[in-house]
Amino acid sequence: MEQLKNIKLLDKYILKQVIEMFLMGVAVFTSIIFASDTFITLIKQISLFGIPFKVALMMIILNLPQVIVMTIPMGVLLATVMTLNNLSLKSEITVMRACGIGLNRVAKPIFIFAVIMSLCSFFVNETIVPVMSKQSKDLALWSLGQKNIPEGKQNFVFKELNDRGSIKRLFYVGFCEDKILHNITVLDTSKDGTIQILQAEEGKTSPEGWQFEKGAVYTVDDNGKILNTTLFDSSLVKFGLDMSKELNKNIAREMNFTKLIKYIKNNISDEKQKNIIKIELFDKLALPLTTIALVLIGVPLAITPPRVRYNRGFLFSILIIFAYYLIRALSISFGEAGTLPAFFAAWLPNIILTIIGTMLYYKKVYTIE
Repeated sequence: MEQLKNIKLLDKYILKQVIEMFLMGVAVFTSIIFASDTFITLIKQISLFGIPFKVALMMIILNLPQVIVMTIPMGVLLATVMTLNNLSLKSEITVMRACGIGLNRVAKPIFIFAVIMSLCSFFVNETIVPVMSKQSKDLALWSLGQKNIPEGKQNFVFKELNDRGSIKRLFYVGFCEDKILHNITVLDTSKDGTIQILQAEEGKTSPEGWQFEKGAVYTVDDNGKILNTTLFDSSLVKFGLDMSKELNKNIAREMNFTKLIKYIKNNISDEKQKNIIKIELFDKLALPLTTIALVLIGVPLAITPPRVRYNRGFLFSILIIFAYYLIRALSISFGEAGTLPAFFAAWLPNIILTIIGTMLYYKKVYTIE
């Protein structure tokens, strides 16, 4: 009974340190991702699509669960390596071994914690992430539909620029009333050799593009000769505010595993697109299990030899994370290009980590002890 009590105390002692370091790691890595990739996305949405800052910031907050799913494996690895490395530096691992407690037993609560975090990651990715991603997309579409147009202003002009900073399209509006534009003229110079002039009595913005009513489109060449004239009662023109391609890039994140299988089966005929979505499908399982694979490789690397008297846990964590995401990026790129099958594109990083981790773990636990 006393021995059982000591074992439970050991689990609590290790888990307390692991959980504290895990929470710090998730907070740090989430902040890093937010400070780099996520805020670049924020600036892009504001500059390209005219989304208000508050709306774009809310969209980023809605994507927070998706970022946390990515940082959970990082946090567990950091907690594993830092905790065991610290115990090793204080010679506590040596004392435990002298008392008959092997490294397998010391690592047991960490593996249990990794399994729990893996399940939590899968749960968040299957339930919370799809809902939040869908809300983020809907918020973007709503924002585009409510785009800030000067209500009540008369005879105003706004423009759209190309990548070189030159005018791509020039919009002239007679006046705006109740979010409806009146007496619209659009000068479109996006096509080389021709200029399109669109005139309409009314128009309004929408998430899908611009909706024009009662107008005509004139196609003019560089010499001013009218090449074509098209009259219309209603026309949807996808320029300026069309964000559908940008938003549909992350369509797989809006579905859980089961729904995504049905979507692939019933809605996608293009093989290249199907292959990309399949990678997302397999990644929904592979990413949560990365937590266990990283612990498997982190435990043996965290045990510091007696001659080393400094904490190298953080350095090991960063190197392992960098190597993992480099392999992951290359693997997914090869998969999207069709070089690798979708399954291996998603699972190859985990397979490599598991093989290396198993070899290191066996050498550290069974050959030394």
